[in-house]
Amino acid sequence: MTLPSEADFTAARRRRIELVQQHMDQSYVDSLVLTLGADMPWLIGYEAMPLERVTALVMPRGGRPTLVVPKLEAPRVRHFDDMFTIEPWAESEDPFRLIADLVGTGAGRVGVSERTWASWLIRLQSELPNTTYIDSSEVTGDIRSVKDDLEIMMLRLAAEAADRVADTLMAGFVTFKGRSERQISKLISEMLVDEGHSKVNFAIVGSGPNSASPHHEPGDRVIEIGDAVVCDFGGTFGIREEPGYCSDTTRTFCIGEANQEFLRLYDVLHRAQLKSTASAISGVDLSAVDAAARDEIDSEGLGEYFVHRVGHGIGLEEHELPYLAPHSVGVLKSGHAFSVEPGIYLPGRFGARIEDIVVATNDGPQSLNVSNRSLVCLDR
Repeated sequence: MTLPSEADFTAARRRRIELVQQHMDQSYVDSLVLTLGADMPWLIGYEAMPLERVTALVMPRGGRPTLVVPKLEAPRVRHFDDMFTIEPWAESEDPFRLIADLVGTGAGRVGVSERTWASWLIRLQSELPNTTYIDSSEVTGDIRSVKDDLEIMMLRLAAEAADRVADTLMAGFVTFKGRSERQISKLISEMLVDEGHSKVNFAIVGSGPNSASPHHEPGDRVIEIGDAVVCDFGGTFGIREEPGYCSDTTRTFCIGEANQEFLRLYDVLHRAQLKSTASAISGVDLSAVDAAARDEIDSEGLGEYFVHRVGHGIGLEEHELPYLAPHSVGVLKSGHAFSVEPGIYLPGRFGARIEDIVVATNDGPQSLNVSNRSLVCLDR
């Protein structure tokens, strides 16, 4: 696979800015003030530092956006003169006054990032008291949820790197027996970095009764023969200085031989995951993808033990639009990237989950994760 060039990323960002400004015009949004979160790196390739000094991308309905950034952080910005203007602010200046001047006192509706600090929004409201503020995702959310070809390539690279970790685990190259959950989590984290991730976002390891806790925090429990072990891990994968895209996959193991009850549970889960993935066709209701897994698990009398939605969108963030839950509204679109991760959890006993990242296309669903989904029993 040929890696995308800097020119590819730049062209993609120009297209995104154009799409967002078109949607702003259609939605009567005068300006966007984007701070923390994925919208800024998605549009200009720069991620704000999550500190008390505000960084904001001010995007008008037409014309070039302006990045208002602390002067001491300005050297971090790769500045594309024809794409956006940079406005460094000094400690002696009020950045919210600068932002307000860029937005303009006549602005009727302004979209603000959902992760904007409340204190920042209060300051902006004091500068522009007659403006109506909305969640910027009302403008950017649907656009960003449909991944372009470059983003799908980055997600595929991230998934392939995570699969190499999963393959290593399933091949028995890592000894589980006698090690703590925390030790296995650390090993998985190291492997993710070795396989090209710039950052580890999580490495859940739940063993024995802890495998029935979907978001278990790895602890000191030592893994034993007879345990089910759920490994859910992912990180951020980037190339050069470009913002990274996320991986997220889950595989379940047994240490030694699995009992018949667990084998039956896993068989039901495996069928549910395959049916849910196969149902993820462009144009179907988001809730239908959840129902495909849930109905299969319900039919086997295990429905009460499937306690979460079947999936979430993924991209620059681990969790983003679209969400695939029983009451989700909307339909799958070609370019949506999301997890398919049903789980069955018997409290206090054991649990299992299988997770792949899937992309909806006009030709049907494509699983970016292709590592073995069958139950693997390790002898050590």
